[in-house]
Amino acid sequence: MKSITGIGLKDVQGVYSGEEGELWELIMGEQIHIGGFKSSMSLAERAGIGKGMKGVDFCCCNGAGMRFLTRFRGVAYMRGVDATTTVVELGRQRCKDEGLSDNIEFTLADVCSSGLPSSSADFVWGEDAWCYVEDKVKLIAEAARIVKPTGIIAFTDWVEGAAGLDSQEADRFMKFMKFPNIQDISGYNSLLKANKCRVVVAEDTKQFAPYVDLYLNMLNMQLTYDALRKIGFSMDTMGMLAGEMVFMQGLAHAGKIAQGRFVAVKE
Repeated sequence: MKSITGIGLKDVQGVYSGEEGELWELIMGEQIHIGGFKSSMSLAERAGIGKGMKGVDFCCCNGAGMRFLTRFRGVAYMRGVDATTTVVELGRQRCKDEGLSDNIEFTLADVCSSGLPSSSADFVWGEDAWCYVEDKVKLIAEAARIVKPTGIIAFTDWVEGAAGLDSQEADRFMKFMKFPNIQDISGYNSLLKANKCRVVVAEDTKQFAPYVDLYLNMLNMQLTYDALRKIGFSMDTMGMLAGEMVFMQGLAHAGKIAQGRFVAVKE
């Protein structure tokens, strides 16, 4: 696992409390993860998540994943945990607006110490957000603690790809993304097994490169003005962000970063 110093929870909260978080939602949609609806459906299908189940979404952001699960997988109840007040408040309002407040609730907390009861959830869910969590050992342990025996841990995340990052590439990528570290597929696999979970799926979705191509095309071909408005019409900031996105695009196409998909069953 590659790590960097000087990046922590406050930096992540800063991203999702301001214009940078709004920019990510502009580019990626309300489901701020690679693949959007299709990725969510694939993960839910692979994990067997469906009607009547009760789950917890770690790093739930605005709750889009939970709204997807209740609407399209028949999940009876979701509890979202996130440490950023702005997105929790936004998520509560969106659930209210969509008539889903009875099915979805939010907890403002660190996912490594959520305070939720042990063995209380049929599944723990996450989508492209655990890369922001510094202590991944505690993160996976907390997910395993909350899920019931034979329950499911299902998540996608941005991971180091099979080709690997050199130290300079890793530092630049993590500084831009505000990641304190970046795990790889084998690392998550080991953490799940260490918490008595049987790993069913641990794979590269192969979606990262084509989707970063899509995001850059959208910014260049359609959303330029909208993106500039989010950042105060600063062409300098736009140039910097575009440069970092192009750098990330190169890493993705080289197999140095990827989106990992994981499904594990607590034994």
